[in-house]
Amino acid sequence: MSTATPTALIIIDAQESFRHRPYWVEAEYEAYRPAQQALVNGAKARGVPVVQIFHVDGEAPFSLESGTIRTLAGLDIAPDVTFHKARHSALVGSGLDVWLISKGIRRVIISGVRTEQCCETTTRHASDLGFDVTYVTEATLTFPMTDARGRTWPTSEIKAATELVLDGRFARIATVATAFDA
Repeated sequence: MSTATPTALIIIDAQESFRHRPYWVEAEYEAYRPAQQALVNGAKARGVPVVQIFHVDGEAPFSLESGTIRTLAGLDIAPDVTFHKARHSALVGSGLDVWLISKGIRRVIISGVRTEQCCETTTRHASDLGFDVTYVTEATLTFPMTDARGRTWPTSEIKAATELVLDGRFARIATVATAFDA
């Protein structure tokens, strides 16, 4: 994979809606924000199209009427194109797949919110559709989760588990610094 391969940066669900969820952790966002911005800046500098995906459904804070379907404060994305999705995968019912194919894009770089949910699901789906996928974990955001046994998983473990199941099967795991490398 190289930047010579037609590539797009996909930013999933980096939207204000999440600030209105009970699990929002500002410190997690502040750790994610610079990495996401650096990835956007890297894409823009290389002429790589930036695709912004917003999760939209009928319930606040994810409804269009809620006013929270907008980029998270502190990020300057200025996307080349925007899509709305109502499922975990950004490739289901959004038109993203049609757009990527029409532009001849064969490689996608995945980032955004939530690491183990919409970002991971989109990664698996893109791989199954034949795209070369680069997953930039440090430019994904998630929050601690508690399992059915009562164990709370820190974000570092959630991210490590996501990397474990994606790497070499569905994606190449990269850092912001190596995301555009071959």
